[in-house]
Amino acid sequence: MPHDPVRIEDTRAWLRKAALDLDTARILRDHGSAQLGNCVFHCQQAAEKAFKAFLAWHDEPFRKTHNLEELGRQVAALDPTFLALIDRAATMTEYAWQFRYPGEPEWPTPEEAEDALATAREVYEAVLARLPEEARP
Repeated sequence: MPHDPVRIEDTRAWLRKAALDLDTARILRDHGSAQLGNCVFHCQQAAEKAFKAFLAWHDEPFRKTHNLEELGRQVAALDPTFLALIDRAATMTEYAWQFRYPGEPEWPTPEEAEDALATAREVYEAVLARLPEEARP
């Protein structure tokens, strides 16, 4: 039976946005230490949007939130094999705001940015692997 075309497009839209955030994070990482705060912000955004794509595919409503732990709990309720990855990704929640405003803490280290990028990529790839081909961008 064919899948709902609206659900397919909604899932693809979230995944396209997540892929753009991954590309942006990579570019910012390569620009050097002055851009690492922005890099990890886009890593958090990529993971968030990938989780939202998974939830959209399963027609699971979610709040407007940047909280990866909250979104991850919803994802894990549908697929517990995500649990270890969710635990790692949840640590990126603070990147949604931590380096976005003046007076905030020091920028992340290159190692932190690299780890965030690797985790965001892993979340994106894990979501893709659990979706049918027709739902992928």
